[in-house]
Amino acid sequence: MQPYLNAVCRRTFLSQTGIGLGAAALATLMRTEASADPRPELPHFPPTAKRAIYLFMAGAPSQIDTWDYKPKLIDHFDEDLRKMESIHMGQRLTTMTSGQASLPIAPSKFKFKQHGKHGAWVSELLPHQAKLVDDLAIVRSVHTEAINHDPAITYICTGHQLPGRASLGSWLSYGLGSTNENLPNFMVMTPSWTGRKEAQALFNRLWGSGPLPSEHQGVSLRSSGDPVLFLSNPEGVSREARQRMLERLRRFNQRTFDKYADAETLTRTEQYEMAAKMQMSVPGLTDFSDEPQHVLDMYGPDVQKPGTYAASCLLARRMAERDVRFVQIFHRGWDQHGNIAGDLPNQCRDVDQPTWALINDLKQRGLLDDTLVIWGGEFGRTVYCQGKLTKQNYGRDHHPRNFTIWMAGGGIKPGVVHGSTDEFSYNIVEDPVHIHDLNATILHCLGIDHRRLTFRFQGLDMRITGVDRPCGPVQAILA
Repeated sequence: MQPYLNAVCRRTFLSQTGIGLGAAALATLMRTEASADPRPELPHFPPTAKRAIYLFMAGAPSQIDTWDYKPKLIDHFDEDLRKMESIHMGQRLTTMTSGQASLPIAPSKFKFKQHGKHGAWVSELLPHQAKLVDDLAIVRSVHTEAINHDPAITYICTGHQLPGRASLGSWLSYGLGSTNENLPNFMVMTPSWTGRKEAQALFNRLWGSGPLPSEHQGVSLRSSGDPVLFLSNPEGVSREARQRMLERLRRFNQRTFDKYADAETLTRTEQYEMAAKMQMSVPGLTDFSDEPQHVLDMYGPDVQKPGTYAASCLLARRMAERDVRFVQIFHRGWDQHGNIAGDLPNQCRDVDQPTWALINDLKQRGLLDDTLVIWGGEFGRTVYCQGKLTKQNYGRDHHPRNFTIWMAGGGIKPGVVHGSTDEFSYNIVEDPVHIHDLNATILHCLGIDHRRLTFRFQGLDMRITGVDRPCGPVQAILA
């Protein structure tokens, strides 16, 4: 008896010693929270997108060298930004450049051209995405408070700079439920890259469920071995034996839930059942043998190499066809503190053609109309050079005050350029968009009022857009 009492948790104590009606109500609430069904009040209004694909460029692409054309910078080459108080306004710098004797201005060495009906400026590094501008809403005025990678990525993915909160995909899974039976609602890929060898680490909290039921966390696909860890049965264990084991586990978990009313008990059962379904569905998902050659060619030469960004983009389209709610691809290596001339072209080459192919593939299949696609990183890069500056090469530090993202597909107005920055791409001068506004826009396209999708935890009604500042969807880019 004593070991049992020692193992009793506070929830168990309350549920078993409270009055019977209270215990029954608690158990009912727990069952509701454990459900994989959508919240009964959702969607809050008719959605324009059923699913979303987030192409996350981890490490922060240089907006000055890709999407935010600043031709007048050539007149300020090597001038010290420290002497331009009206521009930098005492902005917080990272320790990587705060000790430099000067902050020399580095114009982009790459050429820009206008594209599309409205003449959007795009770098020569992105020739394929340049052909998409009439399908995109390009937002050049995104900003954040975070200045270092881990808190910045955590912030944009979960709404808070500190770990422990639920990720965007988890919120969508929790709020909207699943639209397929054989694959997880939220899937993640972390492909290879060909830029600088080193890259910032990614932690699975970026696709974690935080305080939400754990069934809503993202499932990461691997590039070698089992596509999902432990997907295959161990050697010597037949499918029939695994089924018998799962059935026994289901009974044990149900018995435990009936006794303790812990929602995570039923979540474990559901995860076991999903794993069994994935043993049948994932091999077909990752087998490209049924793809026509012209489709493979469209994604480029790396599409047949497992674990590449090109392969991940094709997988994302196949997941969209199978109604996976949220797909997130984290492409690393964009942290160019030096050698932009050598590293940035490689990064852009990795993602440019496959991204173009993904949009066109979705469009040709009629999926882009109800699939929201987002491209961007966690912050921008500085106009001044980190380290040695030459006209042929330079590096850039972190810059949270403005950066560029684009959106396309379900609910997004095509052919739009929103927001603008000063001639140094240092400050926003028109239509600022906070990362909370960005996430509110994503939720809006999926039929969710960001203020009403909450989860009470530790006395706080948590939400992906935080509670510390006003925010809302960017109406100007909504169709």
